[in-house]
Amino acid sequence: MATNTSKLVVIVVLPGSRLLTLAGPADVFSFAQQMLEAESGGHSKGYEVVLASATNKKDLQLNSSARLVAATTVHEIDRKIDTLMLIGARLEEQPDSDQFYHWLTTHAPKIRRIAGVCVATFVLAKAGLLHNRRATTHWERNDDLQRQYPDIMVDTTPFFIKDGNIYTAGGVTSGMDLSLAMVEEDYGRDIALRVARKLVIHLKRPGNQKQFGGLLPGYELVSPLLVQLRPWLLEHLHENISVEEMAAQCNMSARNFARVFLKETTFTPAKFLEKLRVEMARNYLENSALSLEEIAVRCGLGGLVSMRRVFLRHLEISPGTYRSTFRTALHTD
Repeated sequence: MATNTSKLVVIVVLPGSRLLTLAGPADVFSFAQQMLEAESGGHSKGYEVVLASATNKKDLQLNSSARLVAATTVHEIDRKIDTLMLIGARLEEQPDSDQFYHWLTTHAPKIRRIAGVCVATFVLAKAGLLHNRRATTHWERNDDLQRQYPDIMVDTTPFFIKDGNIYTAGGVTSGMDLSLAMVEEDYGRDIALRVARKLVIHLKRPGNQKQFGGLLPGYELVSPLLVQLRPWLLEHLHENISVEEMAAQCNMSARNFARVFLKETTFTPAKFLEKLRVEMARNYLENSALSLEEIAVRCGLGGLVSMRRVFLRHLEISPGTYRSTFRTALHTD
């Protein structure tokens, strides 16, 4: 698809942005622009990428021990914006943050598509752009986003989500996944695939965010009950552990133990135990040469078929695929 006018892509750099979060999408759109121009003999303009500050200051401190001097601020842009992508989140620390929110809500109806990468989802949410929409963010901030904005349908499984003309992406590199999808949306799979090959990344990365996040968030491990019980569980993980046995280790009745456990962890004992088994199996898959069958037995996941079923339920990936994806590069058989 050739066009004579370029699509203006404005990447808004919010305070505290990470270098890769903004550089990845910028490179995706820039490479696409170069390829479109090359194949059309310079007639197709593709994209024009502009890095803009969300504040009145163009000199920005990034979250990577680096500084960036943006080409402009959003307030100085007087052209039609095709794609607006927000990067970063520490906007509230700036004295002129209200000015940006006013600019965003005023201009949003005139912009073809708007995206928030990683925790920039929180900025879109505060601006009211995610009301009653599906959205994602970094898997570590899933609960925070849902708690602060209960009207949003938060799902941190996908790398990115499109709901209408609003797009949200998960962790840092998910911005590249989203940008490639936008290029494919605009100019087709062939151009997007060529950009992906140029950057040596997947056009559509296999898997999802679940594979990167822990199944047992850290705050649940400060439970007094778990602090007492966890070492024993790890030692007996290969056994068929009952709720009664867990309760006995805490000198509690099974009924009271189950009630207190649920209150402190938000999990039933059985659900927690299954998640713990999966987490330990992940560790073996990443860092050992044990066979899948041996890992299944050591972690109390039964046989290979049973472990595969549990992995698919919790991580949406098979144990074998998980190992090939996440096994440490320094490990040798």
